[in-house]
Formats: sequence, C-alpha cells, structure tokens
Amino acid sequence: MTETARATTTWTVGQVAERSGVTVRTLHHYDEIGLLRPSRRSASGYRLYTDEDLVRLQHVVVYRRLGFSLEEVAVLLDDPEADVAAHLRRQRAAVMSRLDELAELVTAIDRALEAEVSGIQLTPEEQRELFGDDFKEEYQTEARERWGDTDAWRQSQQRTSQYTKADWQEIKAEGDEINARFVEALQTGEPADSPAAVDAAEAHRQHITRWFYDCPAEMHACISDMYVSDPRFTKTYEDIAVGLAQYVRDAVHANAARR
Repeated sequence: MTETARATTTWTVGQVAERSGVTVRTLHHYDEIGLLRPSRRSASGYRLYTDEDLVRLQHVVVYRRLGFSLEEVAVLLDDPEADVAAHLRRQRAAVMSRLDELAELVTAIDRALEAEVSGIQLTPEEQRELFGDDFKEEYQTEARERWGDTDAWRQSQQRTSQYTKADWQEIKAEGDEINARFVEALQTGEPADSPAAVDAAEAHRQHITRWFYDCPAEMHACISDMYVSDPRFTKTYEDIAVGLAQYVRDAVHANAARR
C-alpha cells in the first residue's frame, strides 16, 4: 500500500491480488480488456489501484460468481441503460435451475452411497415395493450404527451386496411363508413351545443363516427379544396377526432351549 501526495491510499497489483484473492494474471487481463484499469500510476509507471478501483473489483467478483460473462459484467458496470435488476433476475433463474440439477445429482449420489454402504442393491422404491410401507431408510442407518462393527454385520453386507432384485423377492417370499406358519400355529391354538411353532422358529433361524449371517440359536433368541421390546418390530408382527410378536419370541426361545 502506498500514499500519494494527496494522501489517497493506493495499492499495487500484488497487494490487490493478496487482498482480494484475485490472481495477478487475472488483474492484468481485466486491465487489458478495460474491465478494471488501475486509476493511478506510480512515478515508475507501476499500476496503482485506488479505493474506487477495489469497489469496482468487488462488483466484478460478485457478478462473476453469479455466472455472468466478462462482457456482461462490463455492461452491468458501465452501461447507464443496463437493466441490472433484469440481469439479476435472469441469472437467479439460471442459478435456481442449476440448484435443481445439483439437488437431483446429490440424491443420485446418496442412493449410490447408501447402496454401497448398506450392501443392498435396490432403490428405496424397490425396497418399499418388496418390504411394504413399514420400510424406513433410517432403520438401515440405525442398524449400521448399532451393529456395524460386528462380524454378523460384515458377513451380511458381503452377502447382500451380491443379491439381485430376484434374490430379494425370493427372500421376501420365504419370509412370508415362515410367518404364515407362525400365524397358523398361533390361530389353531398351538402353544409357543409346540412342535409346529418351534419348527417354524428353526426355519426362521435357518432363513437368517442362509441369506444374511450365521445365526446360532442363542443369538436368534437375543434377536427375538427385540420383537417385543422394540415397538417397531412389534408392530411388524402385530400387523400380521394380533399377539404374533410375543408368540414368535417365545417360539424362538423354546427352539433355542431344545438345542
């Protein structure tokens, strides 16, 4: 920063570049095309920028960030007939359009990331199609936070990452068939420790082991406790048949006890 005879503060091109974040090369280019010419020169002929020049540079930087071309910036700054508001409205519309495109891109990236992290190669829509309206994406996040460090979680991720939509349809059909066996046993009055109920519980355990992760009987019993302790699991079973959550839990424990 230098001082002229009239005590006007001025800056060299290097000082302006450091102060504004605009490169020296860019400032030279603005000078060459007449967009921002330093108002003063030193005795040695060096360019010197005044306060007014820095204010103009701020306007240039703002308009450039808004996406205006250098030619448009020159018009906005120098043409007294320029309709600045109209230019800004058009640019705002263009920026909003890009925001919509970027939002769609972020959504696509999030879906790809979720598929990569969760290991489930289905879109949220496909997951709801298969698993119903009770499917919630936040359940996957919660499961990852609770069990992400376990061997069972890692084994499940490795397996499910290979599954196609047809595989998930088969998994869903098999799970529905097991639930139907539980419902039949419940509604025909079979106790939870009856052969029919316990066999259904064993089929449920093998279903988990076959498709997701190794599930010993003791682990299966611990998992089944959530069917009555977690309202979300309880609702899933109670929506199928009243009393089913407790019945499945008791049948799983009976199966674990007989092994």
